[in-house]
Amino acid sequence: MKMADSQDIEKGSSGSLYQPFFHKDEKQQNSHDNGNLFMVILCTFVAVMGSFEFGSSIGYSSPTQQGIMEELGMSSEEYSMFGSILTIGAMVGSISCGRAADLIGRKGTMKMSSIISIAGWLIIYLSLGPLSLDVGRFLTGYGIGVNSYVVPVFIAEITPTHLRGALLTVHQVAIATGLLVAYTVGAFVSWRTLALTGMIPCAVMILGLYFIPDSPRWLAMVGCQAEFNAALQKLRGDTADVSREESEIEDSLVTLQHLPKATVLDLFLKRNLRLLIIGVGLMVFQQFSGYNGVVFYANQIFTS
Repeated sequence: MKMADSQDIEKGSSGSLYQPFFHKDEKQQNSHDNGNLFMVILCTFVAVMGSFEFGSSIGYSSPTQQGIMEELGMSSEEYSMFGSILTIGAMVGSISCGRAADLIGRKGTMKMSSIISIAGWLIIYLSLGPLSLDVGRFLTGYGIGVNSYVVPVFIAEITPTHLRGALLTVHQVAIATGLLVAYTVGAFVSWRTLALTGMIPCAVMILGLYFIPDSPRWLAMVGCQAEFNAALQKLRGDTADVSREESEIEDSLVTLQHLPKATVLDLFLKRNLRLLIIGVGLMVFQQFSGYNGVVFYANQIFTS
């Protein structure tokens, strides 16, 4: 593997930066095809329980608005705080999840987010007033903020290259499915019962995490060599030859360690500015479309 030196990288002149880290041949691709796809699919299913929880959380406030406001005597302003504080919790969760995923691992972070979400749903279920509702909603928001980062990262790191795009799509499908289920079930049950159903994907995730390996890339990153080898072998199958993939992961981590440390100011360098405007601009315009407002209060909007 050809590695660029730090001076070339800083100048942005190294052609190797625009090439894949590794070139995979047809033989390696076939070895992945014969691997243990069941374990990869199981890992993906467990991980996207966090995505399903994401959809359930953002869909909860719509079918429950009338019931909560009537039972607890909340005003429209108080309920608006309850609905929107989810996004504040998600913002806090998304800011802190990267460090957590590196310190306690992808599985540990998903387990942490599930426990926090369960605590949030329990608080909502037991709520007798606006304050406890807001606390519970904030905690569920924190949980989905963490999942919005760690679930796609985990899926990408455990999936063979030729399946990565397809399985990452399941993350978005699960979010939409969770939203649909929250709307559907919420039309037939009380808001407290719906809060209890929100715990189900969290419980499934916690249980499933005991049967799947952690991300091999993370295990290699923290120096757990034996666990790294065992996890990769479990994901690819007992008879699969994983030596080449092991070398690729280790070499890619070495390459990343040799890259110069990036700072926030690097985002505003001329060569990065166009990408920054496109990337951030798309996310900003997506939020200004009003999607969250419609999702959170769809029931009341259509009633009106």
